[in-house]
Amino acid sequence: MCGRTACTLAPDEVSRACSYRDRGGRRRQPRWKDGDADKYQPSYNKSPQSMGPVLLSQRHFDKNAPVDECVLTTMRWGLVPAWFKGNDPSEMHYSTSNCRSENILEKKSYKDPLMNGQRCVILADGFYEWRKQEKGKQPFFIYFLQTAGKKEGQDDPTTSALNNENSETACPPEEASCDLIEEGEAQGEWTGWRLLTMAGVFDCWTPPAGGEPLYTYSVITVNASPNLQSIHDRMPAVLEGEDEVRRWLDFGEVKSLDAIKLLQSKNILTFHPVSSFVSNSRNNSPECLQPVDLNSKKEPKTTASTKMMKSWLTTAPSKRKETDTRESQEEGKSKAKTRKSAGPLQQWLQRPNKKPKTK
Repeated sequence: MCGRTACTLAPDEVSRACSYRDRGGRRRQPRWKDGDADKYQPSYNKSPQSMGPVLLSQRHFDKNAPVDECVLTTMRWGLVPAWFKGNDPSEMHYSTSNCRSENILEKKSYKDPLMNGQRCVILADGFYEWRKQEKGKQPFFIYFLQTAGKKEGQDDPTTSALNNENSETACPPEEASCDLIEEGEAQGEWTGWRLLTMAGVFDCWTPPAGGEPLYTYSVITVNASPNLQSIHDRMPAVLEGEDEVRRWLDFGEVKSLDAIKLLQSKNILTFHPVSSFVSNSRNNSPECLQPVDLNSKKEPKTTASTKMMKSWLTTAPSKRKETDTRESQEEGKSKAKTRKSAGPLQQWLQRPNKKPKTK
């Protein structure tokens, strides 16, 4: 845990969804590190060893960058320590996709990056978790509560709202947009899907024989919050709001031992059951996210949170990239098989879309 995520936004959408206010009060839109937007592949079913979007301080690449400037990069999931002497990361005989917050200062693989300020934020629509039951395991998709009408600077929904989904307000599809201006500034806040922001550490490994440096990360985990304990006993360390994200990334002002205090179990996530289709990591289509009724296996009555997810994916204007040829072929077969009964989550890939901006 956490062993599978989804991140379906196109590169330009990820940038817009990560907009933040700098110290001058201006809303900024983080740019992608040179070439990294092309390395990122949107996916409904992302597993360890895959490449994913990560937010971090620009000062890791430019010591003269403003202290509050952020940058987006694409990193491989599964930390490879800088001191690893092997010629191939696959030669590592232990898993580093997750690191427990309780042990982060005890293991060299994680302690060194943490104490060097190599903190990052892993971005995702949400993550999957499997609940053990009498027969097999039931997967769930877990994500931030999606609400509309949230103003700048307003706190996130209270914990009580998580237990009453009927009180949520779905974001109208026509509002799921954000006007942009040049130089990385945005006129308004992103009103599309709210990305999950998970605390992590990263490292940079260079092959002993030389070659391109490999940036990798590990997701930090904590004890599960009360509303997730019935599914699993662990969860990612979630950073709530711009201030927590800023403090986690600001390795100059916020020292490591203070940053660790942000790694708390928080009762701020919601979830819904999904099909065991997602259990096969090769399956990569909207069916992975489709809510199911645990009794009938049919699509259940739509709640505000699931309505937000469906309407957002249905109306998203950007064309999502395919992960590879084989997955694309499998996805095509899946679509053909379910086209007659396909819901909004399956249909959104079939509609005409604009090519995403990647600058």
